[in-house]
Amino acid sequence: MKSLKISILIFLLFFSTKITLAQETNIESINEGSINDQFEFLIRKSGNFKGTNGQAYEAVKQSWLFALKAHTLDSLKTIRKDLNDTKAVVDNQAKEILDLKSKLTNTQNDLDKTNTEKDSMALFGLLMSKTNYNMLMWAIIAALLALLILYIYKFRNSNAITKQAKRNLAEIEEEFDEHRRVALEREQKVRRQLQDEINKQKGI
Repeated sequence: MKSLKISILIFLLFFSTKITLAQETNIESINEGSINDQFEFLIRKSGNFKGTNGQAYEAVKQSWLFALKAHTLDSLKTIRKDLNDTKAVVDNQAKEILDLKSKLTNTQNDLDKTNTEKDSMALFGLLMSKTNYNMLMWAIIAALLALLILYIYKFRNSNAITKQAKRNLAEIEEEFDEHRRVALEREQKVRRQLQDEINKQKGI
């Protein structure tokens, strides 16, 4: 699998060097320059020959191939390390983003709770919105005012009844006194008449 990846990488690098002919290098050693420069050096220094079947071949020193392979592997290791470092940075950033999102959510919840508490009033340990609280307070005030008006009405009515009862009682007492006076006069008159009769009887 690794050999296939290396072969693909070498093919891509070789293909890119064929396309970008303007990037031809003048390095004089397989150990100089970038991987691309080393491929250019390898291609430039390779020899051409034809096989027995007439097909063209490139003759390359084996030591150069080993050196290019080692350099390519080193470059791949560096790329992998960079990728791993980048992945670690990305993972850390993703973790930080999650932490920030969590903190943001908590902050938003705290803000919502604060706004709710700010816009609410506590009544008997229960939170109520200011609108409902005001409506309840006005309802209580209206109920108390209605009770006060009813009490005043009842008091005045009772007071009027009491005054009328007092007047009636005074009239009854006055009638009783008059009746007693008349009865007393009648009793005195009857006694005088009785005494007069007794006196008459004694005079006989």
